[in-house]
Amino acid sequence: MPAAPFPAPLRLTSFDRARDAWPLDPAIVHLNHGSFGAVPSAVVAHQDALRRQADLSPVEWFPRIAERVRAARERTAPFVGARPEDSAFVPNASAAATVVYNALRLETGDEILVTDQGYGAITMGAQRLARRFGATVRVVELPLLADDDEIVERFSDALTPRTRLVIIDQITSPTAREMPTRRIADSAARHGVRTLVDGAHAPGLIPDAAAAAGGDWWFGNLHKWPCAPRGSALLVTAAHDRDDLWPLIDSWAARETFPARFDTQGTIDATTYLATPAAIDFIENEFGWQQAREAMAQLVDAGAEIIAEGLRPFADEEPLTTLPSPVPSMRLVRLPLGLGATREEADALRMELLDETGVETAFTSFRGIGYFRLSAHLYTEASDFDAFVGRCIPQILRRAGIRSAESIVVP
Repeated sequence: MPAAPFPAPLRLTSFDRARDAWPLDPAIVHLNHGSFGAVPSAVVAHQDALRRQADLSPVEWFPRIAERVRAARERTAPFVGARPEDSAFVPNASAAATVVYNALRLETGDEILVTDQGYGAITMGAQRLARRFGATVRVVELPLLADDDEIVERFSDALTPRTRLVIIDQITSPTAREMPTRRIADSAARHGVRTLVDGAHAPGLIPDAAAAAGGDWWFGNLHKWPCAPRGSALLVTAAHDRDDLWPLIDSWAARETFPARFDTQGTIDATTYLATPAAIDFIENEFGWQQAREAMAQLVDAGAEIIAEGLRPFADEEPLTTLPSPVPSMRLVRLPLGLGATREEADALRMELLDETGVETAFTSFRGIGYFRLSAHLYTEASDFDAFVGRCIPQILRRAGIRSAESIVVP
């Protein structure tokens, strides 16, 4: 059990419990905020009101959508340490990467560097970019427990005269650690190489995430830790050629420069963007962002220890994986050997356990080892971790062929 008592359920200014601020199904245990986020009820209501406004008067709404979106990014960009004039709303991180890929021109034999801890969809986009021009994608292998100095050295050693682009996660999705992106980007720039920083998990977890990242382009999801409606992310760049960036949908703003051309995209539901400042303000006004990060770290540390303690009697190796650069809200717990060995197996295990136990989880795979990627937000409570131990660990051990799974006591 944890060395210190589990943190008491958090309370926000307007609620008895923080959990009461989110419209999450009480019949489900929610331990996977990091994948798709969760939107507070107040933000859901705000977005619903915006949609209602659009439906009541479409001809008033859509011709003025650009000024509404501009106002929203003027309020949102400072949250990630960016200037509004350097920031554009996009639907998600993968859309931002696609916007950048569409603007790049490579030559036969050029190289793109990615890592073995990168997000698969972003890597697949890089591979498609490379195929278009006869370029190649090369993987920089990063040991799970490598410290920042080793990671920077491995990138520096991987650069060649043919390298044109480095793609690096600010916070890795499969391994839940922070990467030294600014140091990597600065090293790449000294060799004339450009850097795209995938900050999908960074907003809310890293203060001024875009400013801290370095590189030529940065993007981050706002539907994850800031709890904005899904379909809201920022692409940030001050690059000299940013006017080569175009939204994925051409519209009447096509003659505008970056980022104004992103403010109008036909009849898409832009209320996801417009409600984003309300989500950011909700956490700040109810709890404070610095306090929120500290609280999430306490929650996830205590919860990871509870879960690791449940696995230790049956484990050949220490389940709790301590990373060199942890982030406030996510931890890795190693699964028994043979479970979640591939991304496909890890994803299948997530859905099987949800159907069997009613617990939302995230399982990841790295170099043939499966992990439970625990992620907590302000609504997470001790009972959630107890439920994982009582409901999920017996199922995990059964799948691993460990007969003593029956000794787990269900709370």
